[in-house]
Amino acid sequence: MTVIPSIKKDYLVKLAKNGKRADGRRFDEYRKIEIETNVVKKAEGSAKVKLGNTQVLAGIKMDIGEPYPDSPDQGVMTTAAELIPLASPDFEAGPPQADAIELARVVDRGIRESEVIELDKLCIEAGEKVWIVFIDIHILDYDGNLFDAASLAALAAIMTTRVPAERFELGDDYPLPIREPPISCTSVKFNSVVVMDPSLDEEDIAEARLTVATDKNGDIRAMQKGLTGSFTVDEIKKVIKDSIDNGKKLRELLYKSVGK
Repeated sequence: MTVIPSIKKDYLVKLAKNGKRADGRRFDEYRKIEIETNVVKKAEGSAKVKLGNTQVLAGIKMDIGEPYPDSPDQGVMTTAAELIPLASPDFEAGPPQADAIELARVVDRGIRESEVIELDKLCIEAGEKVWIVFIDIHILDYDGNLFDAASLAALAAIMTTRVPAERFELGDDYPLPIREPPISCTSVKFNSVVVMDPSLDEEDIAEARLTVATDKNGDIRAMQKGLTGSFTVDEIKKVIKDSIDNGKKLRELLYKSVGK
């Protein structure tokens, strides 16, 4: 650890001991969130999310292809993330890095495990032709908590997506068939303190990370543990409760952004 991170860590730990965060938020409080939809005209659906100073763009493209052999009557979903070098000095050009792969996997799992996209309704000809949904995530500015920003952007893009049936001479375009989406909330732990929606500085000193995706009923739909540290049982219970509480607020914001 260099001198600057050591000073930064000491400062953040000292604040946390007094129940404070550098930006004045409560431990369970999110930064301001803005969601803008239909920002990419050539995409089937798109959205840009600003979470504090973190900005993420998600776009949906659809094509026709073959189904997987083990699900011949279901459409296909694939998720990819790109960490653009301009967004952070830590991001490098070239093939996807481990961070980009993990980000795509966490967003994909939250959507796939909750069956947000009704893939069974995207079959055109069983065993031959189905709709393929490509979810592309681009990080425009990185200031912490990419998981939640990327998840919100992907969900907002999905909820505004129209299946391009006309392009393939399959009738009129129609809304992508979807179910109620889960909402992902991320917490990190440092020096026995757990905070939600970590800023970049808080992520830099984090020992453990936990992302919890919950549905509108408060049921857990997906969980993802990150980093090498651990959480106590009580800390996990608190994270789940705070994720459910914040999930309700984020869900309202998401629905408002897509006009529902």
